[in-house]
Amino acid sequence: MAQVVLKDLLKTYGNIDVVNRVSLTVEDGEFVALVGPSGCGKTTTLSLVAGLLPLTGGEIYIGERQVNDLDPKDRDIAMVFQNYALYPNKTVYKNLAFPLQMRKLSKPDIERKVMEAAKVLDIVHLLERKPRELSGGQQQRVALGRALVRDPRVFLMDEPLSNLDAKLRVQMRTEIKRFHQDLHATIIYVTHDQLEAVTMADKMAVMNGGVLQQYDSPAEVFAHPANTFVAGFVGSPAMSLIPLEVTGAETSLTSPDGWSLKLTPENARKASGATTPKVVLGVRHPTPRVHKAATPGAVPGRVYTVEPTGDVTFAQIYLGAHIVIVSLDPHFPIRPDEPVWVEFDQSRIHLFDGVTQQALTLA
Repeated sequence: MAQVVLKDLLKTYGNIDVVNRVSLTVEDGEFVALVGPSGCGKTTTLSLVAGLLPLTGGEIYIGERQVNDLDPKDRDIAMVFQNYALYPNKTVYKNLAFPLQMRKLSKPDIERKVMEAAKVLDIVHLLERKPRELSGGQQQRVALGRALVRDPRVFLMDEPLSNLDAKLRVQMRTEIKRFHQDLHATIIYVTHDQLEAVTMADKMAVMNGGVLQQYDSPAEVFAHPANTFVAGFVGSPAMSLIPLEVTGAETSLTSPDGWSLKLTPENARKASGATTPKVVLGVRHPTPRVHKAATPGAVPGRVYTVEPTGDVTFAQIYLGAHIVIVSLDPHFPIRPDEPVWVEFDQSRIHLFDGVTQQALTLA
């Protein structure tokens, strides 16, 4: 396997920067997920690494080699696509063997590599079947196997699970994670599903508008989002973001709707770093407490919706014009349109600059 280095990757179409100066390093044996909304540039970035699109600018290194001008077949990579692209009239064995035949390997070498891949992916019993006789998950394993037999330095995967139903997607997440652990493979994985990224990847690269917003471990991205976009994108339900203003000598966050939140000294120091008095308060759903009666320090609100999910209940609560999502014990009595008071745990809130949208931290 190999390290992959992207330096100032640029891809433009006319005046539009589809990928805008993206730089990151994927270490040897690391699983990195590129995540973001549709049109953010993640698939284009993968295609640039694969050599399927020409670069406008920047450099790509696979191992010690710069591969900018190499054809895809010369980059020593293997791709797994959203559609499995299996040959319908060939058996599983022949699908796996085909890329090796193209490289003119000997018959014994082909058989050895096919059997090794089939054992890793537990598809030995499927080798004589045709793709139409396989389930979606089995077809996906064959697609992985076809990439594996090539023994590439890097695996590139473009939303490989998006065509599967929810239950099978959970199963295949486990299979791909085990595939990575067993082979210590270098994998760059594109997905719009952040749950796939969080559960499988060593690191996640969050993209928006062609720009890399944050690159770190899933836990770090979740706990310390770099800006409001990352905060609102990573997490389910998303972080609630409420635009407020810093007011008063004792530093409170004040809403145009009339409520205010006095900040702790630590959060006051964070808020003082904003470029203007405008600050965005970020709150993850498990952190607030909901009270049925007025409580010192709590903010008055009104319940909008209640969503029981079995082990937890989600409530959307209006604080003036803005909604905050909170998770509650399923036995907590709450109903739509009910007045409630929301208390924030200030050790677990996030503050962002209202102009730059960047996270405010202690210097």
